[in-house]
Amino acid sequence: SGVAWNESQHCRLLAPEQLQLCRRHLEAMPSIVRAARRTQALCQRSFAGMRWNCSSIQRAPGFGPDLLTGTREAAFVHALAAAAVAQGIARSCASGELPLCSCGPGPSEPPAPGSRWGGCGDNLSHGLQLGAAFTDGSARAGSGGTPGLRAVNRHNGAVGRAVLSDSLDTRCKCHGVSGSCSVKTCWKGLPDLGEIASDLKSRYLAALKVTHRLVGPRKQLIPKEGDARPVTEMDLVYLINSPDYCTPNPQLGSLGTQDRPCNRSSVGSGSCDLLCCGRGYNTYTEEVQERCHCRYRWCCSVVCRRCRRSLERHVCK
Repeated sequence: SGVAWNESQHCRLLAPEQLQLCRRHLEAMPSIVRAARRTQALCQRSFAGMRWNCSSIQRAPGFGPDLLTGTREAAFVHALAAAAVAQGIARSCASGELPLCSCGPGPSEPPAPGSRWGGCGDNLSHGLQLGAAFTDGSARAGSGGTPGLRAVNRHNGAVGRAVLSDSLDTRCKCHGVSGSCSVKTCWKGLPDLGEIASDLKSRYLAALKVTHRLVGPRKQLIPKEGDARPVTEMDLVYLINSPDYCTPNPQLGSLGTQDRPCNRSSVGSGSCDLLCCGRGYNTYTEEVQERCHCRYRWCCSVVCRRCRRSLERHVCK
């Protein structure tokens, strides 16, 4: 993201369906690269204590079966990436980084009493439009897997953008004598992407297994189980069940959990019982050095001693 994008040197490295978009919107590519990196970091943070910890996302764009076959995990990554790209472009517009867009349009509703619309809001509409064109390119172009997989990826990308759209809220800055806030200038802004990732993880846990089937004149995504609730535009969906990710299986994209650190005192997903899949764990004692007995010395420094203490670490067998 720190380099000046060049059409011949950089765009040709992308997927064919994104090549033309890259050439037409070179100025937006640094924002898209930052969004991809943010997606990687947030996915790994969101799943750090789970059997599938999103480590495979570091192989992008060379994904494995866990992210290429329509799994629940792929649904989360597609949704988060779509939201990240749209948000990145929306904010780059507002910051003046992109020449073809600027601040978002002013809200149509009247401001709250004691406030006025102003500032420079995130340009959500431009972010959604260009973001959808870029992240859904393969699904629209008819490449990238079966029609069912493309439909699922397209749907999950739309869910990510819908969650982002719903998160647009009012931000205000106070004006007045001595911080009295007699007048507030307000605008519409997007939250940090971490909030979007948290929302999408909840939807990941409640995702619906679907099939791509002819309903009337066209194919649609409908629940695999006949008694499941209908698919809504805010549901993440998946085609195939995920492996348990307990043991290595390259054909399924499972790296296993051997040698993963676990929490012996926890009862959650990062506990040694769940993370180690019943295989047990090894306990190691490690000595660490840390600052201790710190005191303030006039003027103006803090002086500390170095203390040693033993830490117990637990690692899955």
